[in-house]
Formats: sequence, C-alpha cells, structure tokens
Amino acid sequence: MFDEKSHSQKMDKAIDVFSKELSSLRTGRANAAMLDLVKVDVYGQQMPINQIGTITTPEPRMINIQIWDQNNVALVDAAIKKSELGLNPQIDGQLLRLPIPELNEERRIELKKLIKSMGEKCKISIRNIRRDANEELKKLLKSKEIGEDEEKSFEKNVQNITDKHIDVVDEKVTSKEKEIMTI
Repeated sequence: MFDEKSHSQKMDKAIDVFSKELSSLRTGRANAAMLDLVKVDVYGQQMPINQIGTITTPEPRMINIQIWDQNNVALVDAAIKKSELGLNPQIDGQLLRLPIPELNEERRIELKKLIKSMGEKCKISIRNIRRDANEELKKLLKSKEIGEDEEKSFEKNVQNITDKHIDVVDEKVTSKEKEIMTI
C-alpha cells in the first residue's frame, strides 16, 4: 500500500536540513548556531565546538566560547579562522571572543543570493521526493494494487503536501532575507 506520510516526513527532513543551513549563515547578529557547522579536530576526531566548550552570546554582536581544555584553544581558533564565517577570534586565556562585524551592502547581496540558491536546492529535493512518490504510485497502479481513482487521489494529496512544503521554504527564504537586509 502507498504511504504518503513517509514522503511527507522526507520533505520535512529536507526543510530541517535547510533550516539548519540557514541558521548557520552569518547575519549581523551574534547567534550560537552560526558555529554549528564548524568542526574542530580534537582527540583524533572531528567535534562540534559546543562539545569542546560553552558558547554564549553576551551581546548582540559578540559570541564567547569558554573552552574547557586549555590545549584545545588554538585548535578551535584555527577551525573558526578556516571556516567561511569570516570571523576573527580574540583569545583571552581559555575564552575566545568572536566579534561579529556589521554586514556591508555587498555581503548582504551575496547572502541574499546564497539564501535563494539554498532555498532552490531544498525545493528541488522536495520535488524529487514528489517524483519518487508518483513513480511509486504508477508501479502500484501497474501491479494493480491500487485503482486509477486511488492513484489520482494519492497524486493530488502528494501534490498538496509538496505545495505546502514549498510554501514553507519560500517563507523561510523571505524571512531570512528580511533579517539580512535589516540593519
């Protein structure tokens, strides 16, 4: 039997991934999620910064990372500098301070393009899930497990689910663009 819920859940996952990517983008504000994608090579493995220290945002334009092990300070510093965040950590003992620079107009426009392309990638994966669902329906129809009416009804449901998910992506893109263009 056809399970449209599983396809809907796959679309939800695509949106979750997209949301994570969006939250890691650097807007003009300090946000601990910006560091989620930065991995540090410690203890022989790649670890996220939040497993090596405590991340706080004491001010709108500052992120502090209190590193638990003195030996990891330089490693975290290097990982942040290597990342594409464009941040320059200031080391104070085991505390790393990350001042978040203002976004200039050029960077804002770059970010808008990047957000649009990330949104487009997410929509493509949602449409691919729709395509997979429709192919599955055609197979079920061919093997006579469902009738033509059922197939049409399921196809309509899958299209509605797809449209809803695409709307969510569009909303996220628009709100992130607004956030970036707000000075």
